Amino acid sequence: MKCVAVEDAKGMVICHDMTRIIPGNYKGPAFKRGHIIREEDIPELLNIGKANIYVFDIADGLVHEDDAALRIAKAAAGPGIELTAPSEGKVGFKASEPGLLKINVEALRKINEVEDAVFSTLHTNQQVKKGQPLSGTRIIPLVTKEQNLLDVEAICRDNYPIIEVRPFTETKVGVVTTGSEIYTGRIKDKFGPILKEKFSQINSRVIDQVFVSDEVEMTVAAIHKMLDDGAELIAVTGGMSVDPDDQTPASIRAAGGEVIIYGSPIFPGAMFMLAYIKGVPVVGLPGCVMYHKASIFDLVVPRILTGEKLTKADIIELGHGGFCSNCPECRYPLCGFGKSS
Repeated sequence: MKCVAVEDAKGMVICHDMTRIIPGNYKGPAFKRGHIIREEDIPELLNIGKANIYVFDIADGLVHEDDAALRIAKAAAGPGIELTAPSEGKVGFKASEPGLLKINVEALRKINEVEDAVFSTLHTNQQVKKGQPLSGTRIIPLVTKEQNLLDVEAICRDNYPIIEVRPFTETKVGVVTTGSEIYTGRIKDKFGPILKEKFSQINSRVIDQVFVSDEVEMTVAAIHKMLDDGAELIAVTGGMSVDPDDQTPASIRAAGGEVIIYGSPIFPGAMFMLAYIKGVPVVGLPGCVMYHKASIFDLVVPRILTGEKLTKADIIELGHGGFCSNCPECRYPLCGFGKSS
C-alpha cells in the first residue's frame, strides 16, 4: 500500500475501512475497503480528518487487516459459532445456537501474546442465546506479517477450538424435596416450580418431584426411585444447612453418592453439594436457589448439562468472581462471568 494526499486520490482504491463517528448517534465505516474514490468523496474524506489516505500496494509477506482477522477467526471458531463479515478490520463471533460458552483461556492468552494480534471474548462458562455476540478479533496495524498469522493459526490448531458454544443435552431430571414442613402440608412447596422453569430454560425437564420428610431412609428411597425411573440428573432441595434436622447431605451419601464437594466458595450457594451415583449427577441445592435470581445453580448445572463431569477443583475455581452483588438489572449468572448491568 502507499500513502497519498486525498486530493490526489481520485480513481484509487481504499485499502481499509474508514470510520465516521457521530457522538451519541453513529460509529461505523464512512467508506469501505475497496471503494474507488470519486471527486465528490474528497470533501467527505477531509471532513472525517483524512488529509492523506492509504491505497492498495501491499508488499509481499504482509496481510491486510480484514484478511488477517478472518484467518484468525476461522482458525479459532469451533461448533456453535458463526462469524460476521470483516468490518473496520474486525471479525465478530456470534452464537449460532443457545448453549454454554466455552473459551480455552490459556490458548486465548497465547494468541494475544502474538505480535499485532487482538482477540477478546466474554467470560467462559456462561449461558448464551442464539445470535448473542461473544467475541471479536483483529490486528492492530493495517497490515501484519504473514508469520504472525501462521503463529496464531498454529496455536489454534494445537488447542482447537478456542471458542465454542456447547448445546445443552436434553436431560430428564428428578427432584426430591426434603422437609417435614412441606411433606406434611404445613407450608406450600415453592422450590419445585422454580426448578422446573430453570431446567426448561436449559433444554431439560423435570420428570417427577417427590416430597419426603427429614428422615434419611425416606430420602434415600426417593433418590433410588428416581434412578430406577431413568432420571439423568437428580436435584435434592432443602435440608442443606448444618442444623440437626437438615439431613440431605447425609441422605445423598447414604444413597451411595460419591461426594465431589460439600460447600462451595459461592455467595449465594455456599451450602451446595455435588455427588455422583453410578455416573448420575446428584446436586444438593440450598434454599438460595429458590430466592435469588443468580446462584450456584447458574454456574454449575448448565455445565453438567453439556456433559462435563465437574471436579472439586472446578468448583473451587468459582471462588474468583463467585460473589454476587445482587444488582437490580442483572443479565448474567454472576458478576465474575459477565457484567451485571
